[in-house]
Amino acid sequence: MYTLVGSVKTRAARPLWLLEEMELPFTHIAAGPQSDEARAFSPVGKVPVLIEDNIPITDSTAILTYLADKHGQFTAPAGSLARAAQDSMTQFLLDEFDALLWSAARHSFVLPEEHRLPAIKASLKWEYARSLARLDARLQGPFLMGAAMTIPDIIATHCLGWGQAIKFGTPEGPLADYLAQMRARPAFLRAMAR
Repeated sequence: MYTLVGSVKTRAARPLWLLEEMELPFTHIAAGPQSDEARAFSPVGKVPVLIEDNIPITDSTAILTYLADKHGQFTAPAGSLARAAQDSMTQFLLDEFDALLWSAARHSFVLPEEHRLPAIKASLKWEYARSLARLDARLQGPFLMGAAMTIPDIIATHCLGWGQAIKFGTPEGPLADYLAQMRARPAFLRAMAR
């Protein structure tokens, strides 16, 4: 059985959702970053951490990939052209959304105050708007990779919700419909209720 460490208000929401989609048994420790609970599993206090057989796996994308590959769900087979396209989408989302949002968080509350550059957020918000247009153009429907839900859908939904929460932008048109469809999934709702 798996143990997942991390609050739903962090990137831990991503593997929580995947575990719910897969209907796998797991224990959830809703620890915040840098907490004593988190440091018990990750020396640097980062979350999420997935524990299996007393071995910690860190980083939400690494956890998603491990679970999807191990259980043969929500991913294209490793070594296939479909997997290369999926990995390309994953990297696009991490570069064009997650990195921007994390930079905004760092300059809002993560970094010590004397190292924050609040003015950078205007530039990040502008880039985020461009990324929304790029993602809209790549949407194949009903999911990002076409007919089946994959890891990129989890990352995109998390990032789009994060972007809305910090007022970086709200998807419109087909991308808004896509986000509503993803956030209505029963497994998403179960994960967010943790």
